Amino acid sequence: MALWSNYAGAGALIRFVRVGSLDEPDHFGPDIHIFTQSKQPWLTLPPGVPVVPEYYDRKVYWPAESLARRDAALAAARG
Repeated sequence: MALWSNYAGAGALIRFVRVGSLDEPDHFGPDIHIFTQSKQPWLTLPPGVPVVPEYYDRKVYWPAESLARRDAALAAARG
């Protein structure tokens, strides 16, 4: 199991921790359900969490602060 992954388009600059790799992953619920077009029909997703059929548009779902940090990190890497 991967402990972390890189976001596409950012290379090694921006990484995220895979919650399933933590000792107590149940403390961190999902922010969004992605690639749900291929989920099994018997799987019920909890209400209150956005659901998208494929990947999501970060400009729609990421908080403004996260978008700003991403933009600043990418700008700094470009010099």
